[in-house]
Amino acid sequence: RRGAWRNERTLYRRNCDLCGKSTVTIYSANKPYKVYCHECWWGDDWDFASYGRDFDFSRPFFEQFSELQKEVPRIALLNKRSVNSEYTNHSGDNKNAYLSFSAWFSEDIQYSAFVFYSRDCMDCNYIYKKGERLYEVNDSRTSYQCQYGMFLRDCSNCYYCYDCHGCNECFMSSSLRNKSYVFKNRQYTREEYMEKIKEYELSSFVVREGLLKEFKDIIEKDTIHRYVMGERNVNSVGSMLFNCKNINDSFDTNEAENGKYLFSTMETKDCMDLYHVGVHTTELCYELHGCTRLSNCQFCHLCYDNMNLQYSDTCQNSQNLFGCVSVKKGEYMIFNKKYPKAEYEKLKQKIIEHMQKTGEYGEFFPPSIAPVYYNETQGNLYMPMTKEEVIAKGWHWEDNIPGTFGKETLSAAQIPDKIEDVPDSCLNEIFACVDCSKNYNIVRNELTFYRKEKIPLPIKCPNCRYKRRFNLRPKRELWHRKCMCGSTDSPSSTTKHTHHTGPCPVEFETCYPPEFTGKVYCEKCYQQEVY
Repeated sequence: RRGAWRNERTLYRRNCDLCGKSTVTIYSANKPYKVYCHECWWGDDWDFASYGRDFDFSRPFFEQFSELQKEVPRIALLNKRSVNSEYTNHSGDNKNAYLSFSAWFSEDIQYSAFVFYSRDCMDCNYIYKKGERLYEVNDSRTSYQCQYGMFLRDCSNCYYCYDCHGCNECFMSSSLRNKSYVFKNRQYTREEYMEKIKEYELSSFVVREGLLKEFKDIIEKDTIHRYVMGERNVNSVGSMLFNCKNINDSFDTNEAENGKYLFSTMETKDCMDLYHVGVHTTELCYELHGCTRLSNCQFCHLCYDNMNLQYSDTCQNSQNLFGCVSVKKGEYMIFNKKYPKAEYEKLKQKIIEHMQKTGEYGEFFPPSIAPVYYNETQGNLYMPMTKEEVIAKGWHWEDNIPGTFGKETLSAAQIPDKIEDVPDSCLNEIFACVDCSKNYNIVRNELTFYRKEKIPLPIKCPNCRYKRRFNLRPKRELWHRKCMCGSTDSPSSTTKHTHHTGPCPVEFETCYPPEFTGKVYCEKCYQQEVY
C-alpha cells in the first residue's frame, strides 16, 4: 500500500504550472495535479493557505483529501539542497548526481539508488557510506574501487566478490575475511595474483559477460549464505539489519531502536510501518512513506522536517497539521486552513471520530487516491500486477510510461567490444536496450568513468541494469528453514565439519525461500565456516 505511493524512478518532462518552464518531474502531464518546479514551489509567489477549506462531515475524509491534492501545487521532485542534480528524486545534499534515487550527501553519483556519503559511483544500490569508485556494487559500505560486488565492507580493488570484509585485491571470491590476493577463493602471492588478473581483458564486454555469469554461479552454488544478513543487532528479526535493537520483521534498516515492519529506513526510534524513512532521526512515527526528520507523525507521505503531523502530503518544516497538502512552515492547520491552537485540537479530534465511523482512521492513504499510478511505482516492482488486476482494485495505471523505441543509431552488435576502442562520437549515438528495446544514450561523465575504470559500454538501459541488481538482493520476506550445514540436502554435505557432527539442528527465519538451492547456514555454522 505504501509502495503504491512511491514513484521513485519514472521521470517525465512537463511544464511548471507557475513559470511555464520545462521541468523534470514524477508526474506525467496527463495527471490532474498542479506541478511546480523546484524554484517555484519553494518560492514566495504562491500561498498554500489560499487553498484552505472547511471539512465536510457528511463526506469521507479520503474523498475530500483527494480533491485538495488536485488543487494545491505539488513539487515536481523531492530534491533538497543539491547542486547540478536535476535528475534525482527522494534525495538531498548531493552534487553532480544523475539519474539516482534516494541518494544523500554524495557527489558524482550516476544510475544508483539508496546511496549515502559516497562519491564517484555508478550503477550501485544500497551503498550506506563511504563508497568511492564503485561500479555494479550492491549492499556495501566503506569500500573503494570495487566492481561487481555484493555485501562488501572495508574492501578495495575487489572484483566479482561476495560477502567479503576487510579484503584487498581479491577476484571472483566469496566469504572472505581480511584477505589479500585471493583469486577464485585460492590464496596467491602478490606476483602470482597479478599474473592471474592479466589473463582477463577486463575492458572487453565479451570477457565481462563471461565473468558475470561465473559470478552468479558462485553466489548460487558455491557460497555459504548467512541465514540473514545483518550485524551488531540486539533482539532483532529481519534481514539487512545493522546496528538495530528491538526491531522485528524489518528489512534494509540501519540504526533503529524499538520498531516493527520497517523497510529501507535509517536512524529511527519507536516507529512502526515505515517505508523509505529516516536519514535523520525520526521517532514516534507510524505509517509513513518517503519522510525524513520527523517526530510524532502518522499517515504521511513525502514530508520532511516536521512534528505532530497526521494524514499530510508533501509538507515541509511544519508542525501540528492534519489533512494538509504542500504546506511550508505552517502550524495548526487542517485542510490547509489555519486555526487557533484550541480550535485546531478540538476540530482534529472531531474529524478523527468521523474517520473512525467511516473506517478510514488508522489506515494509510489508499492507492486509489495516490498522485502516481501503480505501474510507475516501487509497489509494482516488489508486488507486480497486470493492468487488469490494478484496475479491478480501483487503482490507476499509466499508459504513457516515458521512453522512445526504434530510434537507435547504433545497434548492440556495433558497439566496440573494448572501451579503448569507443570514440567520443558515441555521445551522439542512440542505443537500444537488448532486454526491453528502450532507447538510451551515454553522457559525458558516464563515458569518462568507463574509460577511467576500464569498463566496456553497457548494452542494457539503466532501468534494466537496476532490475538486474534488484533481483540479486535477498527478498523482503522470511521463511522458516533449518540450517543446511552437514545436511544430506546440502550441496556441501560431503564437506567435513569440525564444529559439530551430523546435520545441524538449528532452525531459523531466513530471507532465502525453500526453493533456493544454495547453502544457508545458521549464525554459528556460518561463523565457523567463514570467519
